[in-house]
Amino acid sequence: MTEQTETSQRPVLVVDFGAQYAQLIARRVREAGVYSEIVPHSATAKEIAERNPVGIILSGGPSSVYAEDAPSLDRAVFDLGVPTLGICYGFQVMAQALGGDVAHTGLREYGATDAVIANDGGVLLGGQPVEQNVWMSHGDQVSRAPQGFAVLASTEATPVAAFGDDERRLYGVQWHPEVKHSDHGQAVIENFLHKAAGLPADWNSGNVIAEQVARIRAQVGGGRVLSALSGGVDSAVSTALVHEAVGDQLVAVFVDHGLLRKGEREQVENDYVASTGVRLVTVDARERFLSALEGVSDPEQKRKIIGREFIRAFEQVQADLIAEAAAEGEPMRFLVQGTLYPDVVESGGGSGTANIKSHHNVGGLPEDLQFELVEPLRTLFKDEVRAIGRELGLPEAIVGRQPFPGPGLGIRIVGEVTADRLEILRDADAIAREELTKAGLDGEIWQCPVVLLADVRSVGVQGDGRTYGHPIVLRPVSSEDAMTADWTRLPYDVLSRISNRITNEVKDVNRVVLDVTSKPPGTIEWE
Repeated sequence: MTEQTETSQRPVLVVDFGAQYAQLIARRVREAGVYSEIVPHSATAKEIAERNPVGIILSGGPSSVYAEDAPSLDRAVFDLGVPTLGICYGFQVMAQALGGDVAHTGLREYGATDAVIANDGGVLLGGQPVEQNVWMSHGDQVSRAPQGFAVLASTEATPVAAFGDDERRLYGVQWHPEVKHSDHGQAVIENFLHKAAGLPADWNSGNVIAEQVARIRAQVGGGRVLSALSGGVDSAVSTALVHEAVGDQLVAVFVDHGLLRKGEREQVENDYVASTGVRLVTVDARERFLSALEGVSDPEQKRKIIGREFIRAFEQVQADLIAEAAAEGEPMRFLVQGTLYPDVVESGGGSGTANIKSHHNVGGLPEDLQFELVEPLRTLFKDEVRAIGRELGLPEAIVGRQPFPGPGLGIRIVGEVTADRLEILRDADAIAREELTKAGLDGEIWQCPVVLLADVRSVGVQGDGRTYGHPIVLRPVSSEDAMTADWTRLPYDVLSRISNRITNEVKDVNRVVLDVTSKPPGTIEWE
């Protein structure tokens, strides 16, 4: 039995009460070197116990514990003897379940809040400054801690902002330690994991590879596998993982859907194959995708069409290769996709989370899918994927690449997708990427979507004449996991060069604008 198998069989379980940040909590746990998984709040104490958890973290959530349809937790979970930490809503669920009081006070705390540590902070907050800045987001509050709990922190509006029972190893905080805005948030999580629960920091990317290789082999057996290779980080790493597991049973398929940026097809066909030795089949489906997208402007419809056509293109490859696979005794029936956790959450895959937008490889899959999916990255975040890629020996030019959506430029054209509009956007995107690289800013930017407002025109002056062209939007953002993001403050001289070049060199564009919206409220992509 490998070390990773042992680790994954004894996870820290994050109980999801419908919070967008549940997956961020899991990510912070992994950053502390401890394996974590997310389970719904509807899981019973028996189901949770069967997972053999070494720790439990109760997430925040948008509800009030007093609401009629509020997410609840099996009270018996607290009798399992497993170290447990409640966060925000989870903190209130714990307090209420164990005999404390949660009150409607009319007082709310949102955003940065000053907290004062009491009783030396106990195990959970020990070694931290007495006064610190924390990130709050709550209306109700714990007005009385349950019997046996010591109050560990308070704020001006919240007398019980944290509590702990060292004997039972039960703890809670009203704030959100998982977000970077809480000054010592990661220390809270690490104190819970390493001191309260006594867990070693023994989980890493090498363990992920060992576990996923074993899982892939168990799922696939001697079957043949197709991999959806786009050239992006996610598909590149997922393909490399499956190749590590099953070798020549894998055929990587690259679909040129005509929605790519400049030079991407050549990069996939040359650089990736040279670095991995994976067998590659290229499908030219440009006309097919453009025809399917004709007249379509709604972003959800575009995503679903692109997802559908992806699968149909793979089914064509399947038909071409089925005779070869059959001759070797196994049908071609598995499909690899580089789905990440943020994709799943935004597509409504979290417990109680909203469907923000359907990702082409999650919510956009057709109901009559003819493949069994292999998704080795489905529970991982982007930084973990990059670490795995480096561990597998993929070149930095691929591993360090900025994220690019599977639907490609199709969702960076606000309006109908046409060949002319794709040419405009490709040229503008290439200029922006070139200038950002020249300025040495690639490492500071998570992603910089370049968006064409195809259905918008504005008056301009070019060559002493009136023009009526399209605006191009620059959307540089900084993020750690794509769940939250802020716009990147680029130097003005770089923005000026990008704007001048785009308006001078790209046809039908006479205006460049900068998107300075964070996420939330805006998503990273416009569509």
